[in-house]
Amino acid sequence: MSPAVLIVGIFFLYPLVMTGWMSLHDWPLLGVPEFIGLENYATMVDDQKFWSAMGFTLIYTVVVTMAIFAVAFPLALFVDQPRRLIGVYRTAFFLPVVVGLGSASLLWVWLLNVDTGLFSPALKMLGLVERPKALLGQFDTAFISIVVMVVWKIAGFTMVILLTGLQSIPHELKEAARIDGAGPFRIFFKITFPLMRRTFALALVLSVAGSILAFDQFYIMTSGGPRNSTITAVYWIFNTSFVQFKLGYGAALSIVLLAVLVLLSVLQLIVLRDKEAA
Repeated sequence: MSPAVLIVGIFFLYPLVMTGWMSLHDWPLLGVPEFIGLENYATMVDDQKFWSAMGFTLIYTVVVTMAIFAVAFPLALFVDQPRRLIGVYRTAFFLPVVVGLGSASLLWVWLLNVDTGLFSPALKMLGLVERPKALLGQFDTAFISIVVMVVWKIAGFTMVILLTGLQSIPHELKEAARIDGAGPFRIFFKITFPLMRRTFALALVLSVAGSILAFDQFYIMTSGGPRNSTITAVYWIFNTSFVQFKLGYGAALSIVLLAVLVLLSVLQLIVLRDKEAA
């Protein structure tokens, strides 16, 4: 266990302790840090931009998580059935996952370009808009575009997790339920969902954690715009720490975001816990 403990200590515990220590200081980029106790946390209470970023992040998390599951679960059901070319389908659905999030964001910036992209001219050709529209220039279309990109990028990963849960359910249980006259919906709610509770919990925690920590797609695709309407919590922490060079205050924001993330993860695990195991 020593190598694993060493790696966790170096790359998680030490940075976490250091971040907590920094949050208690006025920590400039250059110069000597000054201990100020909980002053950074007191300042945070009146930081409307941070709480606005947190609110937007929570809204984004809810929307994108629902969208991912709405796509990933039907895909998992589809590829769980024996059919021709099933390996091709699974590979095709999973393929976007191997593309880095930064690369995927750059690809979609090109696809959404008002002049040289694909989507805006296509909308005009279909008669849905009168002229090519800058889809990343308005909040509504920019938000929807980012959500669609993330679903395209992540749904395959969630599909694999859910597929693992589906394949762990004994086929005999479903077959017995069908013989007893149970329909698809009753089988799902009485057999599939209860037996996949832990799988759903894992996929949900991973999806929510990734959404709460969203940064790359907003930094690359919108740069927080239009009019600072797509600034996430991590984006604001980045801006505070590495643009304004308030490293101590940025560390305090990071600690609060970590606490929110842990709280949400615990609540999800409690809601979706296996009642029989509990």
